[in-house]
Amino acid sequence: MAHAWTRISYEGFAAWCAQWADGSSAVVAEQGAQLLSWKTAGGREHLYLSPASQRDGQAAIRGGVPVCFPQFNTRGPLPKHGFARNLPWQMREADEAGIVMQLTDSEATRAFWPHAFDARLRIGVQAGSLSIRLDVQNTDQVAWSMTCALHSYLQVDDVAQTRLSGLQGLACWDALADTRFVQPPGDVGFAATTEQGFDRVFSAPGAALQLQQPDVPAGRRLEIRHSSTASEIVVWNPGVLLSHSLADMPDDGWRQMLCVEAASIDTPVLLAPGQPWSISQTLTLA
Repeated sequence: MAHAWTRISYEGFAAWCAQWADGSSAVVAEQGAQLLSWKTAGGREHLYLSPASQRDGQAAIRGGVPVCFPQFNTRGPLPKHGFARNLPWQMREADEAGIVMQLTDSEATRAFWPHAFDARLRIGVQAGSLSIRLDVQNTDQVAWSMTCALHSYLQVDDVAQTRLSGLQGLACWDALADTRFVQPPGDVGFAATTEQGFDRVFSAPGAALQLQQPDVPAGRRLEIRHSSTASEIVVWNPGVLLSHSLADMPDDGWRQMLCVEAASIDTPVLLAPGQPWSISQTLTLA
């Protein structure tokens, strides 16, 4: 059983934290309902949080699991990745199984987007497993559409030696080269992309992905599953050049992280009045 969720200051962020008897823990920022830390038994951290990220409560937090809603990246007229990651969410439920954070339409959201909505981020923690689910409901009188993603920054020892399996045979768009192809057999590696970075959108796989690192033994490797509503998987690493230009990331920050994101972006999700929708990602030690 977890200790009670407690409101704390975590590296300068107002946040909610819980710890379990096996040594695992989770920390969720009020800003953006952003999961900042997930440690499994023994205290191993699985999320990357940039030490250079601004702690002003206004700028987007670089790392953890940002919620991109109701727009992914610059695919629309809203600020990049939407407004949800920059606004404070309210804690609604918390127990030994996890926590629920909520964001609803307000004067602040209507300054960007005229629609009524209810968004809830549900974070569940079990032994060796973490689930993140975004539940969205249209509470407006008219239909509206959105794109979104759970923009998970996974911590790795060295991305150049990291491999991601389970993507073979999937349709892929390379955003850097603007090319489309079918991902060939074999694992995806990142050693050849350390300078320019890696930015690809894959059609979502039905099976789990495996994040493999050379010095991480079996039983501590990460398995990544996505809900069927995640129509795409985004895999991103900024590489050397972009890291040097990002004020909120150390020059070598690219080496310690790899984003593997549950996304629904190529075809916007259209919700009728009252209609609910959800997207989720589950991380499990394997």
